[in-house]
Amino acid sequence: MESMPESLRTLPTDRLTLKPFNLVGVDNLRALFDPTAQTPRPQDAATDRPAMPGLGALVTELSADDHGLIMLMGKGGVGKTTLAASIAVELASRGHAVHLTTSDPAAHLTETLDGTLANLTVSRIDPRAETDRYREHVLATKGKELDAQGRALLEEDLRSPCTEEIAVFQAFSRAIREAGRKFVVMDTAPTGHTLLLLDATGAYHREIARQMGSGRQFLTPMMQLQDPKQTKVLIVTLAETTPVLEAAHLQDDLRRAGIEPWAWIINDSLAATDTEAPLLRLRAKREWPQINAVRDRHGSRVALVALQDEEPVGVERLRALVRAGNESVRTAQVA
Repeated sequence: MESMPESLRTLPTDRLTLKPFNLVGVDNLRALFDPTAQTPRPQDAATDRPAMPGLGALVTELSADDHGLIMLMGKGGVGKTTLAASIAVELASRGHAVHLTTSDPAAHLTETLDGTLANLTVSRIDPRAETDRYREHVLATKGKELDAQGRALLEEDLRSPCTEEIAVFQAFSRAIREAGRKFVVMDTAPTGHTLLLLDATGAYHREIARQMGSGRQFLTPMMQLQDPKQTKVLIVTLAETTPVLEAAHLQDDLRRAGIEPWAWIINDSLAATDTEAPLLRLRAKREWPQINAVRDRHGSRVALVALQDEEPVGVERLRALVRAGNESVRTAQVA
């Protein structure tokens, strides 16, 4: 704000104060423009912190295996990229071979890592690059013996939107296969895009099952996603009403596909910090209902990650994010 250009400083400006409550419900929405609404008082704020494990507890349990697919899922903006990078860095630091990848077009893994680490490789499933690679492969194989007219028809067919879906699915399948010999940590696209990818995986499984018939053994990517020994799905959310609600819907969708989430991570929690600011303490107090909902109703394993005072960018800060909590994971009975 201090470096704002003069041309912007002269424009009419409105400033809205940070509220001690989430903007959910008519009364809270109405209070958005009221600068005096619910002025926080120290006596109203929470004084205790949740006795819950941090991210390190989950990583300790994950590292007991030598390989596997670890998928972080959730809505956009909840911190999946940072948490995926943090988990990958810690697993690599413990001597495991790790491939950190993302299917989210908006993710910036290399910027988040801001460095390199032994045992760790980084990649991105780029829909455009994967589609180009798939088209080149098809033209070099199926199109090799075609005449000009046949090749033109094949090229036209490859311009179909379905081509991108197939190409991305193939890249996703390669990552799943790779998890058979090392850790693959995947930062997924926001919920809607990820569910579309799972739909394609399910459709492929059904087609293979139809072709193979009964009595013949086969293994599809969907079967590997459904195997809790091979795949661990971590649902990431914030301690707010809408993210928790959407994460619960995601869990329902996964269960309908036969995929049981392994753990939940509540990210950027003020309740897990030592803040003494009255406004922030009041916001921390208002996180408790959502923290309790995740712990008592939704997640069999739950980790709580505190809001950081500095952006967790770089290998050392990512590692510190994991090592801030190394207690045993609390296993709850799902209601």
